[in-house]
Amino acid sequence: MLDHISIQCADFAASAAFYDAALAPLGGRRVLEFDQAIGYGIDGPDFWIGQQETGEGFRETHIAFRALTREAVDAFFAAATATGAEILHEPRVWPEYHPDYYGAFVRDPDGNNVEAVCHLPG
Repeated sequence: MLDHISIQCADFAASAAFYDAALAPLGGRRVLEFDQAIGYGIDGPDFWIGQQETGEGFRETHIAFRALTREAVDAFFAAATATGAEILHEPRVWPEYHPDYYGAFVRDPDGNNVEAVCHLPG
């Protein structure tokens, strides 16, 4: 299980706009903000973005957010792509993971692979 995850963003404003839009259909919102950091969550901040401060180059991170319904996955995809996010995989069932795995994948402004997934039958 994860307690929280934090990623550094090259364009903090673009990433904030992307996650504001993409996480809203999943129930996520800004929970805490300070300096150049935003904590997103439902009850408390468990996903953080911050201005890139360390390291050179890029290594892709995969982040999967749990959706309560398949409709929420679809709404995540619509909201994310409306911000200009690159489409990796449109919403669909991924039977190779398990029969009810319904997910959609996009790239955030920093190139990370961001997914919304529902594990319930449709």
